[in-house]
Amino acid sequence: MTDIRKQLLVAFEVEHREHLDAIRSALDHAGRGEIDLTDVFRRAHSLKGAARAVDLPAVEDVAHQLEAVFWQVLEGQQSLDEPTLATVRRNLDTIEDLVADVLKPPAVRAPVQSAPASPTAPRESEPSLAQADTIVDSGGGSYLRVSAEQMEELSTSMHQLLTVLQANESLDDDLRQIEIDSRGLRRNWDHLQEQMNALGANAQHGYNATQRSTASFAPRLRDFDQSLKTLLRKVSALTRERRQSSWSIDQAARQVRENIDRVSLVSAETVFGGFGQMVREIARKAGRDVHVRSIGLDIQVDRQVLQALKDPVMHLLRNAVSHGAEPPDERITKGKPERAEVTLELASRGGRLVIGIRDDGRGPDLARIEQVAIERGLLQPRAPGHPPPMMDQLLALVFTPGFSTAGEVDRLSGRGMGLSVVAEAVRKLQGSALLRPRYPHGTEVVLNVPFTAARQPLLLLEAEGRMYGLPAHAVERLLRLRANALESVEGRPAARIEIGGQDAVVPLVALAALTGSPNAPLPTEAGHVKAVLVRHGSRTCALAVNAVHDVRTMLVSDVQAIGLNDLVSGTVLLEDEMPGLVLSPDRLIEHWIRNEGRLAAGGLGLTGWAPEEERQARTILVVDDSITTRTLEKSILEAQGYEVLLSVDGIDALHVLRSGEAMIDLVIADVEMPRMDGFGLLQAIKNDPRLSTLPVILMTSRADPEDVRKGLDLGASAYITKQKFDQRDLLATIGQVL
Repeated sequence: MTDIRKQLLVAFEVEHREHLDAIRSALDHAGRGEIDLTDVFRRAHSLKGAARAVDLPAVEDVAHQLEAVFWQVLEGQQSLDEPTLATVRRNLDTIEDLVADVLKPPAVRAPVQSAPASPTAPRESEPSLAQADTIVDSGGGSYLRVSAEQMEELSTSMHQLLTVLQANESLDDDLRQIEIDSRGLRRNWDHLQEQMNALGANAQHGYNATQRSTASFAPRLRDFDQSLKTLLRKVSALTRERRQSSWSIDQAARQVRENIDRVSLVSAETVFGGFGQMVREIARKAGRDVHVRSIGLDIQVDRQVLQALKDPVMHLLRNAVSHGAEPPDERITKGKPERAEVTLELASRGGRLVIGIRDDGRGPDLARIEQVAIERGLLQPRAPGHPPPMMDQLLALVFTPGFSTAGEVDRLSGRGMGLSVVAEAVRKLQGSALLRPRYPHGTEVVLNVPFTAARQPLLLLEAEGRMYGLPAHAVERLLRLRANALESVEGRPAARIEIGGQDAVVPLVALAALTGSPNAPLPTEAGHVKAVLVRHGSRTCALAVNAVHDVRTMLVSDVQAIGLNDLVSGTVLLEDEMPGLVLSPDRLIEHWIRNEGRLAAGGLGLTGWAPEEERQARTILVVDDSITTRTLEKSILEAQGYEVLLSVDGIDALHVLRSGEAMIDLVIADVEMPRMDGFGLLQAIKNDPRLSTLPVILMTSRADPEDVRKGLDLGASAYITKQKFDQRDLLATIGQVL
């Protein structure tokens, strides 16, 4: 294959996927009459022309058929009914299969039918996951393609760091000069001390100091005083320069680290891009008709995270087909479309990567899960008339090693290993996995993992003299509870707190009791209990600790701790070079559920849960006098599901806040604005009793350490500079604040 053809095929691969995704998205809205037929016709026409340009006649033929169908619909000669939609979708699948086959290495290439009117016959071999990954692996190591722009950014940040370090060398000359001046002062002081001793001796012997001696002594004393003041000024200036230099070095080093982290980020398309075609092929082999949707594959994620999730995500997609794709007649009887739908969606929420795999099938079979749990000894048989376990208790059991509800082992259902392999892979990434039903039909598995594999924001805690880390994303909030106000549920301590505007009773458990000291009492100090509120799914629990330290972004190592394997997801190295254990919040809650099954079955700690799309969105007020900045921030935040209000300066923002017309959850403000700047707005908010608890993030181009210190001293929750704006940093900060 010539180099020019390789380049054309690379471009065609991107273009054809863009057209297919757009047409599929349009077809999804066809039932509501929102389809733009002109656009889909144009895309089919463009796809045909692009296929002709790269000499793919089979793809060109199928694209021509699509173009003809859309033209007939545009002219009113044919309706876009369900049979037509099914034919169009099969042709789209065929195009994807044909292109994937062309891009395969010759040794694994297989023939594909050109334009099926019915589901394509299954192939002999199952698709390989390796084809979805564009990371080159030659056996001796892996290689990552890095854009020239990323390398330029990394080079620039490295040069900036070197410039700061070189400027720091001048401080050494200043220190040497101060050392010389100090020695000179020391010699002057010794000489003055000799004169003072001589004068004292003369006074003791009754001698009168001559006018000449006094006159020579006074100038020396004045010179010494002046030299001492000069030296103090130099020391003060050097201290300020050293503080500024340290801050500059820290910022430059942070920028280098962030640029290095960005180099390791790749599009999720590189790993998950071929999953849609593979799942459709697996479904066809099983005689099932499945429509696969992929959303958000353009998101940038650490390559190691994607590689670690490749097999688990494919396992979940296979499960969705196996358990979620009912036979067509059963779906029609239930009022569902004849064709099943499986969706893979990636999104950024709170600075974390959230992967959802969902189907519109039968939903979790709770009775079957309970039956298997009883057979495996995970649950006790229920007495007649006794209520079943809570839904979250049952759904958590599916992640137990070896747990599987599959009736038989086959190529579609897998090897009967269940979802424990998924949970284990996610746990190693300091993430969580959650299974829940979809309404009105289907099942959803949600994986919540960090964007990068190594460095994680952790809340450092102390319990019974040991340091622990909790992933910051799982911490709902910190609590300080009055010991005499605690409640008791069946002899166990509990706390009544407000969650989502409603009172909820949550279990209060000593963290030490979960990590190796079963009889550890609740730590109290001055009549209060410090606790951390954590959530997993719909279950919330308060963990009592001795002390809460700060949140730090730390390097987490995947090292297992003997005796705590179920609860520990990694370790970190603390300042005293002692290891600290990183705990898994979901495993902590599951551990409590297992130990306190009776309380869990009674609903203790359950809070109102709604699907992500049904929850009331948080409202953020963006305050900036630049319309470009306001528009940029608004688009970024709305893409993450936030409600956004805009103000042009501090006065306008205060009017919005005090009017009460909207419930604001967070303020993001610039500093330099007319009428009232960001500092003035922050001070006004903190001085108003009705607004003082409202979190404020200052985002400005003013990066001077004194400005940063001033903003934080006034009560800002965070201070972000605009020089190297990165929306991931902004979203991660918002996630931690909220």
